[in-house]
Amino acid sequence: MDPETQFLPKKYTNDLTQGSVSVSAPSNIALVKYWGKKENQIPANPSVSFTLSHCKTITTLAFAEKNNDGSFSFELLFDGRPKDDFKPKIEKFFERIQAYVPFLKKYHFTIDTRNTFPHSSGIASSASGMAALAVALMQVERQLSPEINDDYFYRKASFLARLGSGSACRSVRGDVVIWGAHADFPESSDSYGLAFPHPIHDNFRQYQDTILLVDKGKKEVSSTVGHDLMHGHPFAAQRFSQAHHNLSRLSVVLQNGNLEDFVSILESEALTLHAMMMTSMPYYILMKPHTLEIINRIWAFRKHTGIPVCFTLDAGANVHVLYPENVSVEVLDFIKTELVGYCENGQYICDTIGHGAELI
Repeated sequence: MDPETQFLPKKYTNDLTQGSVSVSAPSNIALVKYWGKKENQIPANPSVSFTLSHCKTITTLAFAEKNNDGSFSFELLFDGRPKDDFKPKIEKFFERIQAYVPFLKKYHFTIDTRNTFPHSSGIASSASGMAALAVALMQVERQLSPEINDDYFYRKASFLARLGSGSACRSVRGDVVIWGAHADFPESSDSYGLAFPHPIHDNFRQYQDTILLVDKGKKEVSSTVGHDLMHGHPFAAQRFSQAHHNLSRLSVVLQNGNLEDFVSILESEALTLHAMMMTSMPYYILMKPHTLEIINRIWAFRKHTGIPVCFTLDAGANVHVLYPENVSVEVLDFIKTELVGYCENGQYICDTIGHGAELI
């Protein structure tokens, strides 16, 4: 069914005058990266991510019926204080989703949100924030239509989240999430995330992600601009093909537990992402000298010890250090003794694989 129509709601069976719902939704880290997008937040290539556990956004959405004057009405609180500079993004989000959530103009909303990770810590909060808001809106819709089942609920929440922030669709449900149509996954879609449909090897249970905060400042080139620079990029077609191939490879690895192949795919994906930035026009570099120092020290540690620790990167300077739970003592000791000195103010965050959004 066309995703543009399958999530249009039928007539609601209940009526609500007011209420409140609370949701937590985590951030996620892409293993196979998406870089480049089409109109309406459609990815140029499929991606797959680990959902995190501790780095999350907690949002309470209160709503009260108002005169339906054809306008959106909301206030936004961040850490309990008005955050007016976020309002244009929410307004744009509401405009994109209003056909799918027609009750938006019926209520005045108070959106009270906070992150469990430090503000400006370099962890992308748009994914967790938009996922939390999308799930909260779906919880309101479920109160209006109690017959909504879980499968529809979470797919539509992921669909809505994507329209707020592309990667947010990977933060709704599942520990490993695929976003983007791929031949190996018949149910995969460009419109929403899909929980990895096969059993995951025990090697990846409770997988650890320690996030090294190399640079907490605002990026010199935003991800939105970076995505746009993939239009006409000389290597775009090869990159999109590579992502499809690497997702096929990683699917096998996640099932057979081959950590050597896992390391190889992840690090290649991270460096390819930044290679796309360095070969776009205009070209730019988001890695910092300390990013490269950390990468080199991870490589040396892995070669010396044989421990399957690896790195991945988002579109920025910070480094995600990934490793199995059974080597966490050794890796954390390595991080504390050799890598923390390269972090801004010695800051890092320890996280682990999670399972997606939760109703509170």
